[in-house]
Amino acid sequence: MKEDNCCNKKTKRGTDEKKLITNRLNRISGQINGIKKMIENDAYCNDVLIQLKAVESSTQSLSNHILENHLYNCVTRDLENGELDIINELISLFKRFNK
Repeated sequence: MKEDNCCNKKTKRGTDEKKLITNRLNRISGQINGIKKMIENDAYCNDVLIQLKAVESSTQSLSNHILENHLYNCVTRDLENGELDIINELISLFKRFNK
């Protein structure tokens, strides 16, 4: 089965959804910048690791949010239109998530 990143497709998101995702990405970016400063200031490894775990949790939560929207919107639409290739796309996506 061919893996495809589907770069030829687009997802139409509303203003509220874009704002929510952008705010969460900005928060993650702020967390990463904070970790950079911790490294520059020789912060204790344990403290850095705790902050890295917080970033991991934030990105996982955002990934789950986007996946949920993908399933409810993009996948549902494609299945309703008889585009069964979406199933192969989902299989590939779940394999990536389970690594």
